[in-house]
Amino acid sequence: MTRTRALAFSGLLIGVLLLLAVVEASAAEKRLRLSTTTSTENSGLLVALIPPFEARFGLQVDVIPVGTGKALKLAEGGDVDVTLVHAPELEEQFMKQGFGVNRRYVMYNDFVIVGPPHDPAGIKNAPDAKSAFQRIAQTKNLFISRGDRSGTHIKELNLWGKTGLSPSLPWYLESGRGMGAVLIIADQKRAYTLTDRGTFLSFRQKLDLAVLVEGDPALFNPYHVIATNPERHPHVNYLGAMLLIGWLTSPEGQEVIAIFGTEEFGRPLFTPAAIPHR
Repeated sequence: MTRTRALAFSGLLIGVLLLLAVVEASAAEKRLRLSTTTSTENSGLLVALIPPFEARFGLQVDVIPVGTGKALKLAEGGDVDVTLVHAPELEEQFMKQGFGVNRRYVMYNDFVIVGPPHDPAGIKNAPDAKSAFQRIAQTKNLFISRGDRSGTHIKELNLWGKTGLSPSLPWYLESGRGMGAVLIIADQKRAYTLTDRGTFLSFRQKLDLAVLVEGDPALFNPYHVIATNPERHPHVNYLGAMLLIGWLTSPEGQEVIAIFGTEEFGRPLFTPAAIPHR
């Protein structure tokens, strides 16, 4: 851990302890509204991560799983107290506009391009994600897009932008659905799609899709947690939001992330990033 990160983390822990004393004294702040990307919900991570927090701090977390774009919009309007998302460019814009405070790096995994195992577009040996998208477009094999301004959709649009192509019907379909639903649609239609690895692994027993492109640095997928700015929305549960941020970035919370998926899938679905982990 760098000195700067260590100091920042220590400061956050001290703040959380102080906030805990205040929150425990308050009987009015017993619920917390969390908007988050569908990948954290579809992968099952929140089932492992949230109940220990609720039990320890006496707060009930109301989870709203939507795409990252919608999750940030909910925070922007003060409709949630805290948001956990994975679209750095949108997050940075959100912070610059003053809608959020205390953005913290929580974890990461990666995106992969999946498709029919027989790979009709021949992307398996593509040197990178950009080349794979180009081959899908050239062969006009069906591609299912989230189409919902989620973090995955933003990443997909970024990759298409690198190709200089504008995907369109009839071989490009926007579903407007969450990641789990998109994987099922892609499986049924024998199509390609972009997915975070965690959701794909959690759904893989239901699918006949294969990971065809992975390992490109462009497919890196970081997650951050952000509190809704209480100066813009005084009604939000800011103290509860800070408790959740402290929990997600604490050694205990990071350990939950580090081991999640290991028993069922033989590997963790996410890698904790707030503090160095063994």
